[in-house]
Amino acid sequence: MKPAAFDHQRPADLEAAIRVLNDSAVDSKVIAGGQSLGPMLNLRLTRPERLVEISNAGAMREISETATHVSFGAATRHAEIEDRLTPDPSRGMMPFVASGIAYRAVRNKGTIGGSICHADPAADWVTAMTALDATIVITTNGKDTRTVPMTGFMQGAYRTSLAPGEIMTAVQVPYYSDQMVWGYYKICRKVGEFSDAIAAWVADPGRKYSRVVFGAGAGAPLVSERLAELLAQTGAAPDPATVKEELAVLAPDLDPVKQQLFAVALQRCVKEALGDE
Repeated sequence: MKPAAFDHQRPADLEAAIRVLNDSAVDSKVIAGGQSLGPMLNLRLTRPERLVEISNAGAMREISETATHVSFGAATRHAEIEDRLTPDPSRGMMPFVASGIAYRAVRNKGTIGGSICHADPAADWVTAMTALDATIVITTNGKDTRTVPMTGFMQGAYRTSLAPGEIMTAVQVPYYSDQMVWGYYKICRKVGEFSDAIAAWVADPGRKYSRVVFGAGAGAPLVSERLAELLAQTGAAPDPATVKEELAVLAPDLDPVKQQLFAVALQRCVKEALGDE
């Protein structure tokens, strides 16, 4: 199939893009890399009257560093992170995650902001950014901004806290110390496909930080404070029974097969983080 007819606009800057989006007379949708939206258009699952392309707007491509974090413009491409053309506050985790997203052709065009805003539960960045305690930067007019922790940004499958007329402009990732350890493991039927289960663990004694996250469920990533605390205390992967017990609390409707996949993913994730395999 081919998309329904639409108008394609490429505003020169963010302010112009927001003005176009706020034209209530036309049903508009933002497009960046288009690696998720493109197939949806072809299948006519979405039929906007206008696409507003923001991938080349200057502010969306900016990357800046502060004393506490790196701010990645929402239009930063997966391949740029994979190839280490950007700063890396995560001590290797972000390039690793980027390298496992779909295929290189997708990574060359897909953007970190587009992936986060699409909010597919199986997407890598929504889980990785939750594990890394990232913050989402949002604007309503191209100048004034508000920030939302990643843990509150994704509100369900394909749902975020973005209001009509708002655009995500950046994601801020804090720096981690040289004591940081991390693990990221996903279970896929074959390379390049969306995940059936993801487990991520980030720990940094220097920041007194430990977080365990499960992705590729039915909605937003699941964050387990209990398992993170156990890992920080013991330095060993919790046994599968403990993981399943915690998952039953976090997501009571989770089926036994998904519980098993998450338990296995966490075991392998922790072993990788600790260099046990």
